[in-house]
Amino acid sequence: MSNYARFPLTLVRGKGSRVWDDQGREYLDFVAGIAVNTLGHAHPALTAAIAEQAGIMLHCSNLYHIPLQQQLAESLCRLAGLDGAFFCNSGAEANEAAIKLTRKFFHDQGSPRRTIITATASFHGRTMATLTATGQDKIRQGFDPLPSGFAYVPLNDVEALERCIDEHTAGIMLEPLQGEGGVNIADAGYLQAVRRLCDEHGLLLILDEVQTGIGRTGSMFAFEQANIRPDILTLAKGLGGGVPIGAMLATARVASSFGPGSHGSTFGGNPLCCRAALTVLDVIEQQQLLLHVQQCGERLQKGLRKLQAGAPLVAEVRGQGLLQGVALHEPCAADVIHAARGEGLLILSAGPAVIRLIPALNISHAEIDEALHRLARALTQPSAGDKT
Repeated sequence: MSNYARFPLTLVRGKGSRVWDDQGREYLDFVAGIAVNTLGHAHPALTAAIAEQAGIMLHCSNLYHIPLQQQLAESLCRLAGLDGAFFCNSGAEANEAAIKLTRKFFHDQGSPRRTIITATASFHGRTMATLTATGQDKIRQGFDPLPSGFAYVPLNDVEALERCIDEHTAGIMLEPLQGEGGVNIADAGYLQAVRRLCDEHGLLLILDEVQTGIGRTGSMFAFEQANIRPDILTLAKGLGGGVPIGAMLATARVASSFGPGSHGSTFGGNPLCCRAALTVLDVIEQQQLLLHVQQCGERLQKGLRKLQAGAPLVAEVRGQGLLQGVALHEPCAADVIHAARGEGLLILSAGPAVIRLIPALNISHAEIDEALHRLARALTQPSAGDKT
């Protein structure tokens, strides 16, 4: 179907942070499958683990105990400070599960609370519930009638959030850093205030870390940088390093509302995807990639700000770790992406006036410098906006 506006590019091979098209041309990959390829392409440890697991067991039903699933649940819960895990196949499914769990939790209490507050410019997925949770009209357009039970407030506006809370409010669902919506950072103070409001009103704090989780911002989870903990956490994208897997984690109090038959997934948490995810977590720890992301993120952001000084088109640089955004004075992100592709650099947009750089977590310093050089050339091309 024609639901993807694909670039005129066919990628056929990858190694590390480089990919090649069907014409043999090489590109630096600063898209990483949209923050999915945590360890880059064809990482030897991940490749070996997937191959070995394929010779043991690819899939078995959740009718039975799955040891690798249990190991992964224990690892993620230990890292996040939470108690229970549900596995699925994608971020949208993880967020859908979070919405269901929130409503089931209050249903079990006999409470009328059902409404979930989200932020404008957010993105939570494309199922009917998650696109309704998404605070962007363009995502919801054409899919009426939409499910009820969602409200929207501006990010980082505590007063607006307080005004929105009423007797029907069940939870607040936020991305610590809005990736698709413009690389907008939720301030640490704001997240702390949201946590306090949830505690004061008996609400659940749901953090969508589908894009920011698994080391992307320099800590395993972005919420750690605000020194808070959610009631429900959703993950996907980088968790499997390229193998589809999503996860929803929750506190024991909340997780208990998902009893037998309340929710499920045929493929969720099968041996192959859990083996891949465990390998990703092992490599992050063994190679100290969180520290590496902090250092590389600082290098990338510093380089982008230096580039800004010589590129009139650039309005602002913002982001955390290896999720960096470049806001433009003109809505010409598509032109910049095209020009960058011509320079052998793959980047993507976060709205019509923001470009996004999300390379693999093991990107090298030299590759960051090379990408900055190529982006600088792209930004000075006449087609990349009227202000260049």
